[in-house]
Amino acid sequence: MNKQALEEIDYFRIRDSIASFCISQEGKEILLEREPLTDFKKIENLKNLSREWTSYISAASTAPLSSWEEIHPLYAVIRTNGASLSLEQVYALGQFTLSVKKVLSQIQNYKDKLDFKYLTEEAAKIPDFQETEKKIFSIISTDGQLRDLPEIAAIRKEIAGLNQKIKNIMQSFTSNQKLASALESSVPVLRNGRQVLAVKSNQANRIPGIIHEVSQSAQTVYIEPEEAVRCSNDLIQKQHELAQVIKQILTKLTQSLQPSLPLFKAALPVMELFDTTYAAAQWGLSVNAVYALACKNEPPLLLQARHPLLGEKAVPIDIRFLDNKNVLIITGPNTGGKTVTLKTFALFAMLNQSGFPIPAAEGSRLPVFSNIYTDIGDNQSLDQSLSTFSAHMKNIAEAVKNARSDTLILLDELGSGTDPQEGTAISMAVLDKLIEKKSFVLVTTHQGILKNYGYTNPSCINASVEFDAGTLSPSYHLLMGVPGESHALDIAQKNGLPLDIVKSARNYIATEQADVSALIRGLNRKHLELNKLQKEAESLKSVNDEKTLRLKEKELQLRKKEQEIKEGKQQELNDFLIHSRRTLENLVRTLKEGEVTREKTLSVKHFISELEGDTQRLEKKIEEQNEKLAKAQEEFEKEILKGKHPASNKKTKKKMSNARALETATPVIPQLLANNKPAKKEEAAVLCIGATVCHKTTLMQGSVIAENKKKGWQVQFGSVKMFCKEKDLKVLSSEKTQYSPDISIELNSSGDGITYKDEAPAFELRLLGYRVEEAIKALDRQINLCILYNFHSFSVIHGKGDGVLQQAVTDYLSHCNLVKDFSFAAADDGGTGKTYVQL
Repeated sequence: MNKQALEEIDYFRIRDSIASFCISQEGKEILLEREPLTDFKKIENLKNLSREWTSYISAASTAPLSSWEEIHPLYAVIRTNGASLSLEQVYALGQFTLSVKKVLSQIQNYKDKLDFKYLTEEAAKIPDFQETEKKIFSIISTDGQLRDLPEIAAIRKEIAGLNQKIKNIMQSFTSNQKLASALESSVPVLRNGRQVLAVKSNQANRIPGIIHEVSQSAQTVYIEPEEAVRCSNDLIQKQHELAQVIKQILTKLTQSLQPSLPLFKAALPVMELFDTTYAAAQWGLSVNAVYALACKNEPPLLLQARHPLLGEKAVPIDIRFLDNKNVLIITGPNTGGKTVTLKTFALFAMLNQSGFPIPAAEGSRLPVFSNIYTDIGDNQSLDQSLSTFSAHMKNIAEAVKNARSDTLILLDELGSGTDPQEGTAISMAVLDKLIEKKSFVLVTTHQGILKNYGYTNPSCINASVEFDAGTLSPSYHLLMGVPGESHALDIAQKNGLPLDIVKSARNYIATEQADVSALIRGLNRKHLELNKLQKEAESLKSVNDEKTLRLKEKELQLRKKEQEIKEGKQQELNDFLIHSRRTLENLVRTLKEGEVTREKTLSVKHFISELEGDTQRLEKKIEEQNEKLAKAQEEFEKEILKGKHPASNKKTKKKMSNARALETATPVIPQLLANNKPAKKEEAAVLCIGATVCHKTTLMQGSVIAENKKKGWQVQFGSVKMFCKEKDLKVLSSEKTQYSPDISIELNSSGDGITYKDEAPAFELRLLGYRVEEAIKALDRQINLCILYNFHSFSVIHGKGDGVLQQAVTDYLSHCNLVKDFSFAAADDGGTGKTYVQL
């Protein structure tokens, strides 16, 4: 990866910040060497591990890892026969084994709760350190101190005894009042590792012993008393003996750790991986970052991106590439944030390829780039005889030469530093070449021609940084799809350029740029309006999604309730059957045990009677529940019909001319007209054999031909006989009616010669493709057939089209006195292209 480009986009500064979260020195060193990867699987593995650590941090209160000192340099010591680790090195190995134990324990505790998949897979690569840990901590304690082993306990005891003896000897001299005038101090001091007394030089002969040192003034001599000399010699011997024993113990331990060397080599890379990914997760939480999604076939997208170096001052920006549009041209005022936008996109792409989170919103997605090239800032060099323009060209030439379809290229102030006309020509030629190579390119510029280039070239997207005309300052928001003005004159005036100079400059450019500036301002206003509408649509979608979730939750609760009711009914039935079976078995047993008596016969009859009663009660209970459900269903359907369509709440009865009304009016069947006359009061119809009935659900008419106490009433519907319950039938007439198998009714309804013979009404009348006159005749025929067959409702499919057929059907239904109500269908059943009719 291009290190110069990484330096220019501040990648290394962010990487160093993330590395500071590492727990171990070895993990930190690994992270400080990391550069963006190009292997998609490795990138996703790093991000997945950090994702799981993020969920762990949110759920757990303790860190999963504990620190350890470097252990990699100790491998050579362990491999060497006869070599010995120091006590500090042994403690470093012990710290590592404890950290391994802790992280494995934490992953095991949370793997089911937090659904750890990738951490569990990596943890499985760590070998068992139980024996190694036991060896190490049998020699040292958990705080790194050598344990009081049997072989060194006796020597330590002797050393302690000698130290006490020397202390007593010294105390005997310092507490002797006779020697008080000879001593400079009553406290012994150390010289060359031995305790000595500070004695006045003119009194030195009063204390026999060895003089170890004389003060610079020669007024004081340091004497070790003869009694203490022998004890100090013995102490030195014992201390040497103790050091030899400790070295032997550590040498023996070092040799015993040789079989564990492969375990350390296998575990260390995994522990470094855990440390670095955990550090990335901690940094991500500190800057409110997320993990970018992979770009499969979608273009890159950054939502609410915030440059981490800007901290709380960062203004979130959205960067949206479109399909087959890989070049983003950003324009706008100076100090408006154009260069920051370039760096933000590139930095986030490189952080993503390093397995790090990015400070952006969920839904952001980034591709994997093979390399990155930049031309940012002024690379002028006196040493290399490079002017500003030459430095730019050198960087651009390198980028064009190495550009590929998966290369990211940043070009800041493209075409600047030379003649504007030639610079613009070079800029467009460079972009043409990069478009040809299908590279991802982000460009900033002040050149007006490049704004037009962005509009006319199908591979480019224009964008601009927003400028507040009221305060004459940039707002740092990025507007996608709209080019921006440079506002150089406004910014110059705000920064102190004399007003007369600014006015003169405006006069120079007024005739050339007025139209373009007005166009750009209009586009900016339109973009703001579209943003507002988009936010409103997103808010509405959020509300609808929430309502949908609540409905799904309610549906689930109802299904659970239904299942509970079914289980309860099944249990009730099982209990009833078990009780009945036991009673019946007892009766059979009683009958078999002797002769049949009157009492036994009565008991059997009584049981059968009770069984029938229980069965009838259960049936009645079920019927009551079914009636309640049917009533609720009927009320629900009425509500549905009322709310099918906004237009269904009121009928569209429009005024019609008399001629039009006569054309569409329906001559009513004479028999139906007769029904409108006042009729004599009739007695209520009774359900009996021979009565004419109508089935409430199917609306079919038939005649009752028999009664069955258990099955109900047997009804003849045409050529079909079936049993029905009384509650499902509506009595139309109690008089016996004889039906002829062939009914032929011929009516001339409107003088058009239409004959109704052996026809039946349609559940769904399709008028698509009909002319208005044909459609009205077909609708008239349908209504007459419905009246003949006692058909109460049907639907009409007339389509939407230009609305002529829809309006004709609506006008006809509005003025037909046989129509009770009509409304448009629901959106999922045809909407305004379909009408429900009730007669």
